[in-house]
Amino acid sequence: MRPDRIARVAFLAALYLVQGLPFGFQANALSALLRDEGVSMTHITLTTALALPWSLKALWAPFVDRHHWSLLGRRRSWILPMQALLALSMIGAAFAPIRPDPWPLLALVLVMNLFAATMDIAVDGLAVDLLAEGELGAGNAAQVVGYKVGMLAGGGLLVWASERFGLGWSGLFLAMSAVVGVVLVITLFVDERRLAHTGPSAEAPAHVSVRAILGTLREAMAKPSARWLVLLLVTYKLGESLVDPVFLPLLVDQGIERATIGLWVGTYGMAASIAGSLLGGVLASRLSVARAFPIVGSLRVLALSMPWAIALLGVRPIGALPGAFVIASTCAEHLVSGALTTLMFAFMMQHTDRRIGATHYTLLATLEVLGKAPLAMASGWIADTMGAGVSFGIAVALAAGWVVLFTRTRERLSIAT
Repeated sequence: MRPDRIARVAFLAALYLVQGLPFGFQANALSALLRDEGVSMTHITLTTALALPWSLKALWAPFVDRHHWSLLGRRRSWILPMQALLALSMIGAAFAPIRPDPWPLLALVLVMNLFAATMDIAVDGLAVDLLAEGELGAGNAAQVVGYKVGMLAGGGLLVWASERFGLGWSGLFLAMSAVVGVVLVITLFVDERRLAHTGPSAEAPAHVSVRAILGTLREAMAKPSARWLVLLLVTYKLGESLVDPVFLPLLVDQGIERATIGLWVGTYGMAASIAGSLLGGVLASRLSVARAFPIVGSLRVLALSMPWAIALLGVRPIGALPGAFVIASTCAEHLVSGALTTLMFAFMMQHTDRRIGATHYTLLATLEVLGKAPLAMASGWIADTMGAGVSFGIAVALAAGWVVLFTRTRERLSIAT
């Protein structure tokens, strides 16, 4: 890869890493912090609402596409202030009291997610601006891996380091703000227009209003190919949506200790997910998304068959090394899922109208999240009603059906092979 391409991919990875920090903290560390300080379970369960900006960001994406300061550039006009505000809110959280009232801290976590989600709109638009067709695999791998590493750092690594060196939770927030500060300094010295000199232009289009941006978005989404794209997008993770929320409780029911499950799924599984995201980038670059999708989709069917076997047979009857099988199942499912995610994000970027890159891509990303949510929320009820064996069998069938759906809709989307 040429030095200019490496610079683009590395810069995007750093930006996505910053965005993953607050969400990783909220998803993986906040509940432990609150419970350790004696906060009630009622307050803890309400913290899931703190991620709401990530689901609603499409509402203000047109404003991010429309408004900018030409001196900074179309995307840096939003990225730089959001980074600064994110760092300041993390510093504020370091000194926010938890007792007797946790609401100041929770409010700061909410605004962290707001700033990170708004920054994500601009960074996604920047990726659309910068990445040429042949760079989508590497660029989207940087997107997914950078965000996952940020989540891993904010929800695990920095938590461990703050406790290991006696800095406490305040030290955790200060460490996260320092990471954001470093990337902010890097961003200050990056000229997005020069970084894109060999790729698509990062100049703002000649839109005169947000209404014009919304009009362009309506035109893009009204195309027949866009309907098939949305169908593929909202259905590609239905199988995982049935399995992932139920798999950990299933292992608990089968007598595996929670600490062991955390190691197998939280550590080995996350490592496999990151490796899979990198693999997806390689496949998108070497094979093209059109050729890689059926291969990875078929492998996902096999990967989901492993937790299905555990649901049907239980852990112990599988063999002499039940732990090894569970680890293999976890790693296989996370590996393939990570690869599929990178491929789908590259697929979305291929079909994004560059004139409204931030708005269009943000809408597709929101649909990707919303497509998984209903079945994930219902997965526990389905497993309780039908049994995990039947539920996981349906998941395998959905994964196989998606491969068929993609092969049938490829021509309608005019995807080159």
